[in-house]
Amino acid sequence: MSADQNNNLSSGPEVASDESIQQVHSDLASKQPEPEQGYKLMPLFLLGFISTMIFVTCVYVVHYRADFSPMVYDERFDPKAAAGGASKELTPEQVIAAGKKAYQQVCATCHQVNGQGVAGAYPPLASSEWVVGNEERLVRILLHGMNGPMEVAGKTYNGAMPAFGKVPGGGYNWNEEKISQVLTYIRQEWANKAEPITKAKVVEILSKEAARAKPWTAAELDPFK
Repeated sequence: MSADQNNNLSSGPEVASDESIQQVHSDLASKQPEPEQGYKLMPLFLLGFISTMIFVTCVYVVHYRADFSPMVYDERFDPKAAAGGASKELTPEQVIAAGKKAYQQVCATCHQVNGQGVAGAYPPLASSEWVVGNEERLVRILLHGMNGPMEVAGKTYNGAMPAFGKVPGGGYNWNEEKISQVLTYIRQEWANKAEPITKAKVVEILSKEAARAKPWTAAELDPFK
């Protein structure tokens, strides 16, 4: 073998050193573009889609909001009857719906949504002789309130009932129409079957008891059984 061939064999590929590798990486890194600050704009298509969805949702809510009235979603509320006619007098269905709304807002706290009351404290209204019995007794209780023990269906209850009428010492000061609506509702709910109580009847009893400023007791209400 000649000397030139020996020289060619000895001059093979060079082995990369650590320094050369680091130099290559440094050169590559220096050629990369600097990261940009800020943010990219949202694509116009996506922006338009989101804006359209917000607009459609707003239109839907406004159209079907029903003034956010819970009466509209009551199964016994008739929107056609409510919208028709110029008379302000409510239909029987609307009276029940209005009474239910007031009951659930205030009365259900003690007497419960199902009208079963609380044992020993607040009497049940479902299947209660106090509810479906003499309307004059029932109106007086709601107008002036009631204190002391009372017996309902053979069980004793002793929770204080606040006054709801516009009377001296009245707590809630409901008007006569609202009182008649609530009483009508409880007399026809939970399988109760009793005649409605009119606003005129509430006004009549209120005039009879205009001077009364304290809650009733069960004994005082005995004459109105």
